[in-house]
Amino acid sequence: MAYKLKLLFVCFFIINTMFSKKLKEGPYRGVLILNEETGLELPFNFNVIYKNKKPIIIIKNGDERIVVDEINIKGDSVNFKMPIFDTEFKTILIENNLVGLWINNYKTSKNKIKFKATFGEENRFLFSNSNNNQDFEGRWETDFSPGLKDSSKAIGVFHHIEKTNYITGTFLTETGDYRYLEGMSHENKLSLSTFDGYHAYLFEAEFKNEKIIGDFYSGISYHEKWIATLNTNFKLVDAEAITFLKNKDAQLNFSFPDINKKLITLTDKKFENKPIIIQIMGTWCPNCLDESVYFSKLYKEFNPKGLEIIALAFEKTNDFEKSRSQVLRLIKRLSIDYTILITQQTGKEKASEVLSALNKISSFPTSIFLNKQHQVVKIHSGFNGPATGNEFEIYKQRTETIIKSLLID
Repeated sequence: MAYKLKLLFVCFFIINTMFSKKLKEGPYRGVLILNEETGLELPFNFNVIYKNKKPIIIIKNGDERIVVDEINIKGDSVNFKMPIFDTEFKTILIENNLVGLWINNYKTSKNKIKFKATFGEENRFLFSNSNNNQDFEGRWETDFSPGLKDSSKAIGVFHHIEKTNYITGTFLTETGDYRYLEGMSHENKLSLSTFDGYHAYLFEAEFKNEKIIGDFYSGISYHEKWIATLNTNFKLVDAEAITFLKNKDAQLNFSFPDINKKLITLTDKKFENKPIIIQIMGTWCPNCLDESVYFSKLYKEFNPKGLEIIALAFEKTNDFEKSRSQVLRLIKRLSIDYTILITQQTGKEKASEVLSALNKISSFPTSIFLNKQHQVVKIHSGFNGPATGNEFEIYKQRTETIIKSLLID
């Protein structure tokens, strides 16, 4: 009986595979349904292409392209896992469209959002044409949760694509940027969204009395108000003044295992008489992803001259093997050659405890620059990455200047 059941299962699997449907090549408009009652939806765009007869999904947010190649199709089921981040889609293919769920495996509650994708639809927001649209170009001084205890400042940077009503942009904050936002203006309204596998952000706003007044939604569980005023001179708190040594003469010390379970410390011979960047990060953190892309390039350029980079991974779990699995995915995707240690600690409070010589760790990522004597020379909180344009270029110039100076000293 057991043999017959096993044979039946194998036959079903073969037939199901033989008759699996195929994702149609071309553009799709994906939608995360944030609130069915109000019709609130977060749209994003992706394309399906085929490489060596295998489907690949390419998600588009402004200039960002996210390649999704872990796709499993059986019958009419289409499941795909996001690269690096521990989130996934479980969907059914109906004609040429997809219907299903986006599942965030970092969460234990409110971790599923209904999803649908329409083939052949290239518009992100379905606005009718209008010739009288508000100009949102420029830098905007922004208050999130204005007037409340937990309010925070930001800089909104928006750019109209080729003087159309299509807009790209981001928000710079003291702990990092909101990465690649894309959307449209429609009359006096502004709509922006992004989906990168971890962030699911939607901004809806209108221009009124010389201000942008809007709502910000993150997934199905978070909402806050925001207001912005055009102000090219507004600046945030210096990212290099937020975290500092409590005692200016103190030196950092830690000991954590690498992916091969070998304990690594700053006193190891490998790091002797070398400048080091210590990266406080997590594979779950999109800003850390952007920083890791940049640091990987830095390492390839400056490691032959003596630079070392040590990343301390603060994952969403204390389990070593689960953390290791996520770190290995990051290493493979970004071709990272520098050292990554697994702390088996989670959150900013634990990071502050680990690096107790500092006043606090206020953001992921945080980067700490050490000279050849392993004295702290600079600490940079957060990361405003490539979506910020000129801000990112300025950061790169400053970073590479200090690296060159540390290699000479």
